[in-house]
Amino acid sequence: MRGTVFHYDQDHDYGYINGVDGKRYIFSRADLTQNMTISRAMPVEFTPDDGTAPDIVAARTAAAPPSGSRQPAGGRATENRSATSMGLWAYFLRALGDDYLNFTGRARRKEFWAFYLWFSILFVALFGFGILLNLAISGFDDGPGTSIGHIPALLFVLAAILPSIAVVVRRLHDIGLTGWLALLCYTPALGAVAFLVFGLLPSQFKENRWGPMPAGVRI
Repeated sequence: MRGTVFHYDQDHDYGYINGVDGKRYIFSRADLTQNMTISRAMPVEFTPDDGTAPDIVAARTAAAPPSGSRQPAGGRATENRSATSMGLWAYFLRALGDDYLNFTGRARRKEFWAFYLWFSILFVALFGFGILLNLAISGFDDGPGTSIGHIPALLFVLAAILPSIAVVVRRLHDIGLTGWLALLCYTPALGAVAFLVFGLLPSQFKENRWGPMPAGVRI
């Protein structure tokens, strides 16, 4: 199959290829059959295998996706997300990067909890740093008299608002529910319960209206 490189993260060694079938395939450097440099929009050929792209070789010309390729709700191309289990940190980085405004795909349980685990860890770390910085500015003997040290934690929360909502919406899509139910997570009475239930329900098997079942999910 022919396709083009959509993204490649050299530090974490994973990337995506947009196939001519309208789906997105994950790959790593071990899938390359040639010693070549990967760049965005690079035309390649590969053998699709359950969401992965092994046996990648450079193609001479770029292949355009067919005009009749399927488009799911929201107008985005159907994506076959990672077919191998990604690390928790990689899921978190992807949520803040490629999926920052992705409200149309699907997110398995591991991706959902990976995001909120690292979000909580980084928030606590930044908040603790802010307390120490406030004490250092005001003097440890006098106690904190300023709140300037909490600015990094505040900026982090503001930057993560949209991807945090998006990952809840994609989790709802993964279990076959409308993303509008994410509003329940932000209600005072039901928020914590809804968040826990949505995060624990298993993925809906096979493809649904929001895309194929995330690979790596055990049936």
